Amino acid sequence: MVIGIGTDIVDIDRIEKALARQPGLKNKLFSLREQGFLEAKQWRSETVAANFAGKEAVLKVFGTGLRGCKWNEIEILRDPLGKPYVVLSGGAYEIAESLKIEEIMISLAH
Repeated sequence: MVIGIGTDIVDIDRIEKALARQPGLKNKLFSLREQGFLEAKQWRSETVAANFAGKEAVLKVFGTGLRGCKWNEIEILRDPLGKPYVVLSGGAYEIAESLKIEEIMISLAH
């Protein structure tokens, strides 16, 4: 059963400028695993923006906005073939569990 569909588009320049102004923002937005992935991609702005948009899409599925969870509790990772997938922890995991969400499928573009 589909619980919800979330979609989001992010202005790549906006994300790039925000991270340049606030270097500590990456720790607030991205988990250590995501940071490792983004580091391997040389923090390319389009990849960072796609990951952020993926997080916003997940929040739209929840229907809660950022209430009850933190940005870095929603991880947008890639499998060995590059397919994106979502891992939840903390409050994000609890929200998904309360909504009986077992899997979140995601597609990213830029």
